[in-house]
Amino acid sequence: MISELRDLEDIRALERLFAEVWGRPGEPPIESDVLMALAHSGNYVVGVHVDGLLVGGLVGWLGGSPRDELHLHSHILGVVAGLQVSGLGFELKQHQRMWCLDRGVKSVEWTFDPLVRRNAYFNLNKLGAEAREYLVNFYGEMSDGINVGEESDRLLISWRLDSRMAQEAAAGRPHDPASEDLQRWKVDALLTVGSNGEPMIGASTARVVTCQVPDDIVALRRDDPALARAWRLAVRDALKAAFDSGYRISGVTRTGWYVLDRG
Repeated sequence: MISELRDLEDIRALERLFAEVWGRPGEPPIESDVLMALAHSGNYVVGVHVDGLLVGGLVGWLGGSPRDELHLHSHILGVVAGLQVSGLGFELKQHQRMWCLDRGVKSVEWTFDPLVRRNAYFNLNKLGAEAREYLVNFYGEMSDGINVGEESDRLLISWRLDSRMAQEAAAGRPHDPASEDLQRWKVDALLTVGSNGEPMIGASTARVVTCQVPDDIVALRRDDPALARAWRLAVRDALKAAFDSGYRISGVTRTGWYVLDRG
């Protein structure tokens, strides 16, 4: 069951859950006093309980600027190991979507690592969100158990909650470009995986281009840090240049190909 958390013990349990998910025992990515302040001030702090145990959570807060409409910044989502494939992440984001719409908030923003293929597919296809901007080393060098020593390049996600893509995704009809179609159309690639797993750099000014990322960047960081670093720099150069040239990411295939177009 998904519910907003208000009790201090639930808040502390959420702190411990995030510390476990991010491999930071004793140093949680967000502490209980901040979580309690966010919850008390009317922001989005929710948890998922299964058989009385907290197994997931999602936290965000309201934000904006004089130039932008009010939006929710969705900061951290975590589900305990072994449950990531059960759909809890999708259920949490849909709960967040309805929470925002009930309060007149029409958009949610967050960031994610463009090298993590499964997150790209989830954000852009399963949820129907869009990638707005490439952010270089946004949080500085990371220290958690998943990303330790890595620079924190991120894609900024904008989720228009009342858009056609978001509504179709919520109804179980995600946008899903097929890699076979891209090969049949002979779409030019800005970046591909070479025969030894290395990044192979291409170039194109076509209306539609692609950018491939490796299968499992987390395993690559562990097994070959130098190659993982090469991928960080190659994806940074390819996607940042594409954004600067007017491309936008319109989707990603299950096999790790970003699809970019200039409309």
